[in-house]
Amino acid sequence: MKSFWSRRDFLFQSGGGVSGVALAWLLDQQGMLAADRAGASGACDAKAFGPTPFLAKKPHFAPRATSVISLFMSGGVSHVDTFDPKPALRQYSGQPLTGKGEVVVRQGNPGPLMPSPFSFRKYGQSGLDVSEIFPSIAQHADEMAVLRSVYGSSNDHVQAHYLIATGTVRMGFPSVGSWVTYGLGTENQNLPAFVVIYDARGGPFGGPANWSAGFMPAAYQGTVFRASENPIIDLKPPAYVTPDEQRARLDLLGRLNAIDFEKHPSSSELAARISSYELAYRMQGCAPEAVDVNRESEATRKLYGLDQKTTEPFGRQCLMARRLVERGVRFVQLYHGGLGNQNTDTWDAHDDVKKNHTTHAAEVDRPIAGLLTDLKARGLLDSTLVVWHGEFGRMPISQRGVGRDHNPGAMSMWMAGAKVKGGQAIGASDEFGYKAEQQPISIHDLHATVLHLLGMDHTKLTYLYNGRNMRLTDVYGDPIPQIVSS
Repeated sequence: MKSFWSRRDFLFQSGGGVSGVALAWLLDQQGMLAADRAGASGACDAKAFGPTPFLAKKPHFAPRATSVISLFMSGGVSHVDTFDPKPALRQYSGQPLTGKGEVVVRQGNPGPLMPSPFSFRKYGQSGLDVSEIFPSIAQHADEMAVLRSVYGSSNDHVQAHYLIATGTVRMGFPSVGSWVTYGLGTENQNLPAFVVIYDARGGPFGGPANWSAGFMPAAYQGTVFRASENPIIDLKPPAYVTPDEQRARLDLLGRLNAIDFEKHPSSSELAARISSYELAYRMQGCAPEAVDVNRESEATRKLYGLDQKTTEPFGRQCLMARRLVERGVRFVQLYHGGLGNQNTDTWDAHDDVKKNHTTHAAEVDRPIAGLLTDLKARGLLDSTLVVWHGEFGRMPISQRGVGRDHNPGAMSMWMAGAKVKGGQAIGASDEFGYKAEQQPISIHDLHATVLHLLGMDHTKLTYLYNGRNMRLTDVYGDPIPQIVSS
């Protein structure tokens, strides 16, 4: 029977294995053959066995943040109804949008200019303008830097999600969390470095590709936790299996896997599988405690809104996020808005922007404010970057008189923590909020800024793929000066 060697096997078999040794060395440089790390940070004392790609790595320079909590409002939040007030919309209400070139809408039915149904007020010593639908978040105005001139490149939900998540509108690229994990590792070997918690109503547009590792080793992808009383499915072993039996099973499996790993040391899937088995074992001792929000005081649970039906789901996500970064998890991605019903369960306000945004703002306002308050009280806000965003903004013109269509030309985001100077509005959209006009900020600029605050130069954080040093920011991007210099 004729057999075939893979190119990888050929390298190892030829030249007395010298080529294979070189390949193994390259893998070690990527962290896939990292040495074992005994011991653990955090509340439990599990130990790491087997190869792990998550050992903590040195940043390029002194970081301002060690963790990120990304608050993704899925569906497309209207900037002109939240953090970017436009008096001109009221002044010219009912008139067509002119002088801006061709107006491209996603679903058709373009109407005239429509003022916000919400009022704005100035908050804090800075006098930052915030919509009435975020009364609790507004109390943190002096801690928030609002980016009013962010723009994207697609008015499609899925592609816009991918752009925010991975830096490109195409599938198959590593997410921001994967790049951060690849660049920095984690401070806790008993929990995933990159955790995703999505809405109880369903996952976001685009699904798991939003937290994929893309062309990187599979171990760098996000680990999904549920926002429920049982966040991690099938984590607990059967009651009849003792810890010693579980350890013995994994040791045997580890020895068998090690035989295959010696034959195929560059196999991303095999390395990820070995790592995931060991991580799952360690998580059995650590993760239940880490995500058990019932261990928190009644006052803390109330701070996040867990005492109210409306705020409890996202409040649980936010409280879990704080507990995770507190234990060394590097990147936590929270999604609000799930595809149970696109028109009602996300921020996709085609039908009625007032009803949609009133409903969803009420679900997140108190939990997000609670997160900022709690992080600050625990001394974690200076080391944690909190980023609030959607995938695009919405049109200043009406859709069927009451809704707003997608608008990638302008959107608002904000950052807090990581010693970012708060109380400032950076950049500006035009008088109607149709296009980013003053200091336009691309998604590549946003990603470069996040990496900079974590101590990484986005031009130096590269991964060799198909003969090219790939970057999260491709060949673009500049850190936002007002953020990185504050």
